Amino acid sequence: MIKLVNLSKNFGSKEAVSNLNLEIKDGEIFGLLGENGAGKTTTLRMLATMLKPTSGNAIINGYDSVKNDEKVRENIGILFGGETGLYDRLTARENIEYFANLYDMEKSKIKKTIENIVKIFNMSDYIDKRTSIFSKGMKQKTAFARATIHNPSILLLDEPTSGLDITAAKQVHDFIKSYKHENRTIIFSSHSMDEIEKLCDRIAIIHKGKTIEIGTLDEIKKKYNNNNLSDIFSDLISKGGNDYEY
Repeated sequence: MIKLVNLSKNFGSKEAVSNLNLEIKDGEIFGLLGENGAGKTTTLRMLATMLKPTSGNAIINGYDSVKNDEKVRENIGILFGGETGLYDRLTARENIEYFANLYDMEKSKIKKTIENIVKIFNMSDYIDKRTSIFSKGMKQKTAFARATIHNPSILLLDEPTSGLDITAAKQVHDFIKSYKHENRTIIFSSHSMDEIEKLCDRIAIIHKGKTIEIGTLDEIKKKYNNNNLSDIFSDLISKGGNDYEY
């Protein structure tokens, strides 16, 4: 389980995230929906221990993200769109193996897991080529493989299908769904309403660092008597979320 308690982050005088309170269950796909600058990426970076909260805290599988940051990192896989973090001089396989070794995985398990990933993401044509020559989509799939090589119980994904074509995006969607079936937890942000509706059990709509709505898609659509999530989102943003009851 993931629990955010009054989680806040300031950058100087600017409040990027303001007192977020969320509980995300095991095996749940949870979406963060908001405009650019709403605080989605900052929230994910705090959960990933990449940023220290200004106040409040996040508990991930029983570990405090600040006090027990190493334990938290053992439990999570992270992928931030546009930031693959790959080593250009290494092949895709070598990049994945390098991160697997950081998690002290057995060599036999690393080999078996990579073989499975290659099949899932259709990477056989370039798994042993240097990533310096890769397209954005190829790099994104390699980064996704690297993020999940240690079979984390929690995935933190920021725009996970960024740069992928329709086929590759579907492969990522199928992989995310398979994680859910194994009772793993996924939190991801996306600008794609279609992606949110296809994958998420629940969503939180964030505006100017605050949660302005939260619930299942059915609950939100019923509350606003509207089956169009895009319309609901636009209306809430334009009103600043005044209809949300905290």
